[in-house]
Amino acid sequence: MRLLPAILISLAIVLAPIIWLLLPAVLVEENLIDGPAIDSGARIEIEMLNQRVEDLQIQMEQLTSELSNVAAQASRAPMGSGGGLNTVPDDADTFRQSGPNEIIDSYAQVVLIANRRKVNDGLVIAGPRHLTKVFGPPREVLSDNCEAMTNPRLKGKLVTEKVGPIRVRMLQPAIDSLREIMKNIQVTDPDLYARINTAGALCVRQIRGTRGRASTHSFGLAVDLNIDGVLDTLGDGKTQLGLTILADFFRSEGWVWGAAWGREDSMHFEVSRQLLDEWIKDGKL
Repeated sequence: MRLLPAILISLAIVLAPIIWLLLPAVLVEENLIDGPAIDSGARIEIEMLNQRVEDLQIQMEQLTSELSNVAAQASRAPMGSGGGLNTVPDDADTFRQSGPNEIIDSYAQVVLIANRRKVNDGLVIAGPRHLTKVFGPPREVLSDNCEAMTNPRLKGKLVTEKVGPIRVRMLQPAIDSLREIMKNIQVTDPDLYARINTAGALCVRQIRGTRGRASTHSFGLAVDLNIDGVLDTLGDGKTQLGLTILADFFRSEGWVWGAAWGREDSMHFEVSRQLLDEWIKDGKL
């Protein structure tokens, strides 16, 4: 009977991490909204499942060893009021977790972009040629450096605002649309929302390697995003997991993702032609 309390304590130690890992999987959150939130959670769980299983196995091995040590100490403990099972063992480290137990940062994790050529299905790219045809050039002379917009139709509609966790300068309708996207992200995935960073929005310049061809950024209709300020590697077909989740929200609002480009640019999000035509029809641009 002397071993019973020690065994119960040890079992509690063993079961605690198991309950901690499994409890979130069986709870259902009542206030989830339909849409990308469900995909976001599922994608993270899939990416993290193998790591959690490995962590749990390591903890089980460590705690099994600790259980054996506790049982051995209990069998040697003398009976009586001066010692025994009511006395805290001298080796207090027996009850401490040993070794690191870090969970991989899922949002910043770099993954392959599945079916990246099809991520914009149903959306049409506006593109610099169409934008220049509709609005005219963003400024008279373009260089490789970011300069001020001089287009008389557009420059008065440029605003600089804090939108969610980032501060950007874009055309007003794009700012309004971006704000709606950020609001949806904050409601459905607040942890991801807090990690969003930007590499810039408005930049009136020619596309590098061209002469006089304006980028979509030059019209205030595109923004570059990343997780934790870590820039994506251009053209490798990979991106941060958090950006694949963000892409769902942007696509739902009518934005195109640069991951589908021939030279993949997964930090880049821009307004689709459908959304642009809608704003023009409504007199916003």
